[in-house]
Amino acid sequence: MKKTTKKENQIHPMEALLKKKTPVKIKKGQEIRAKIISISKKGMIFDVGAKAYAALGNLELKQISTYLPYLQAGSDVLVRVIAEESKEGFPVVSMRKFFEKGKWEILKEKKEKEEEVEVVCGDYGKGGVFIDFMGIRGVIPKIQLTEKYLNHPEKLAGQKIKAKILEVDLEKNRLVVSQKAAALKISQKEQLKKFDKIAVGKKYTAVVLGTSEFGIFCEVGGVEGLVHISEISWEKVIDPTVYVAPGQTIDVIVVEKNKADLKLNLSIKRLTKDPWQEIESKYSKDKEVKGEVVRKERYGYFVRLEPGVEGLIHISKLTGEEGIKIGQKIKAFVERVNKEDRRMSLVLPQKEKPVTYR
Repeated sequence: MKKTTKKENQIHPMEALLKKKTPVKIKKGQEIRAKIISISKKGMIFDVGAKAYAALGNLELKQISTYLPYLQAGSDVLVRVIAEESKEGFPVVSMRKFFEKGKWEILKEKKEKEEEVEVVCGDYGKGGVFIDFMGIRGVIPKIQLTEKYLNHPEKLAGQKIKAKILEVDLEKNRLVVSQKAAALKISQKEQLKKFDKIAVGKKYTAVVLGTSEFGIFCEVGGVEGLVHISEISWEKVIDPTVYVAPGQTIDVIVVEKNKADLKLNLSIKRLTKDPWQEIESKYSKDKEVKGEVVRKERYGYFVRLEPGVEGLIHISKLTGEEGIKIGQKIKAFVERVNKEDRRMSLVLPQKEKPVTYR
């Protein structure tokens, strides 16, 4: 018996166009569901229910190569009839709506099935590594990178990589993917189980994955989270690397859970008492205090009185001849305290109180 080859089983595009039974009437402009009969870089043939199979218009053939990995014979897609019968005798259809919205459907399906997609990486920005998928712009959050790229995300620029979809929303034009989930074969369903076990307001031990200009990336029970720079300490934090190092274990409290991307918002500082809660009783008006000058701004000098408590000596209270330096230990008087805004005004000791001092 002669063995049938794969090539013999393939439908030649021109032969397929005229093979049709029980035809129905189609009209120009009509939108219908069509079954893909064959697809290649050279052409795409559909069963639209007419007397002959329909072909994709030549102008749209240029876009087919982009979609080949995601379309296959037997799939149903939405098409619009642009010609009831061409000069060659077969209908011609357009996939414009699919090209505009169908790729989002592909992404949704891939997310539901936890399948990988190939994306092209672009530049690294504040939100993460920007990516492109069939013309859709998305992002890989820094925390969703493997250790290899976590501290050097810019190295991904120009690379084609596999990723898993974390969030896809056509209305918001939002696409978020994970390089880490694809590389480590992480299942989102398993992650959801771990995520559901984490409780808001509870203290956990976290492993530091890395740092960035806006915080500390951690892992709590297999779930990723971020300690925002504002949640590291009650005092002003400039550089998170001063506080932690990758691989270190730290205590955190869960502030919020984001189910959309299965991420945690964490805090270190909330495990300790807020020093501003009793600020007014501790630092009353005219009280003499001692502190260290920690930084200079255009409007004055900040003096640290204790961790998390700083007072400002406004430039208007200085003559310019004081010679204040960063790191200097000084004495001052409390001029005013604003608990709500977490602000304290200080003045330097003077032989005579200035007119502006009240």
